[in-house]
Amino acid sequence: MKCIIIEDQPPAQRILKKYIDDIRSLELKGTFSDAIQAMGYLKSEPIDLIFLDIHLPKMSGIDLLKTRADLPPVILTTAFTDYALESYEFNVVDYLLKPFSFQRFVKAVSKVPDPNIAPEQSSGEAQGLSPIRHEIFIKSGYEHIKVLVDDIIYIKSDADYTEIFLPGKKLLSSESLRNWLEKLGNQYFVRVHKSYVINAGRITKVMGNQIYMTSDAVVPIGRAFRDDFTEKFLR
Repeated sequence: MKCIIIEDQPPAQRILKKYIDDIRSLELKGTFSDAIQAMGYLKSEPIDLIFLDIHLPKMSGIDLLKTRADLPPVILTTAFTDYALESYEFNVVDYLLKPFSFQRFVKAVSKVPDPNIAPEQSSGEAQGLSPIRHEIFIKSGYEHIKVLVDDIIYIKSDADYTEIFLPGKKLLSSESLRNWLEKLGNQYFVRVHKSYVINAGRITKVMGNQIYMTSDAVVPIGRAFRDDFTEKFLR
């Protein structure tokens, strides 16, 4: 995979270069100290992965994500946790909190879709998992209702049914939470409680053992799921 670094601190640049050099599947094509300079490069050069710092001169990493919707996969690197939840709205691959180990770096890179796999496939599909889907039909009663996957806020198990919560409405389904996780096939849908699956892109904040979602919903974090949730989204 051809990659670039967008990072203004020389020590952080050196660490990333060393880690990249230690992974045979990565090829570093350039290092940039600001996002504007990198944007010029991206206009003419095909890149498979960007290592992007958040705090940059002229334009922040978050501003770059907001400005360019056509960026290749991005792994954010930062010393600050403030933007962790916001960053997942832009479908970043991972969020590396400095200082990070080589093992954590490898884990982040392993999540990047293989550029040699057809666009309609995801990296999860290559491993026998379901591909990421953008639209889905939900059987609710006698109807099959098409919804955007990104519109799903969370799914709650309720006896023999599951409730799918969308902005301003909810749908009832006879499918289990496990079936929903398999069907959605999206790394941003995660089980946080025996009765709840959430869309991480819809999180507004996390406080204690509660997750605050859009539409003012509050979802509990189960004790058995907290460590996995914290590792994936809060570190």
